[in-house]
Amino acid sequence: MNKRAVQARLIERGSNFSKFAHQHNYDPCTVRQAVERWADKTTLPSGRITFSILRDLSRFIGEEVVPGILVDEFAQTPKEQPTEH
Repeated sequence: MNKRAVQARLIERGSNFSKFAHQHNYDPCTVRQAVERWADKTTLPSGRITFSILRDLSRFIGEEVVPGILVDEFAQTPKEQPTEH
């Protein structure tokens, strides 16, 4: 997914990069840079903040910004990990 597609999905939800950043406690410049650098890539980012931004953004727009970011085991937060019985 490229930057323009991400931007379009945000607009569909009445948001933009800046609004998303403020709602999720990220710096707007960092959000824009993360999308510019990683949209259209096939590998996952190694930086924690960038990974978190792209994971949260993917969840927000309902589509993976970077392929595999929502299925990666590290994409789950501790409260979302399945419990064993």
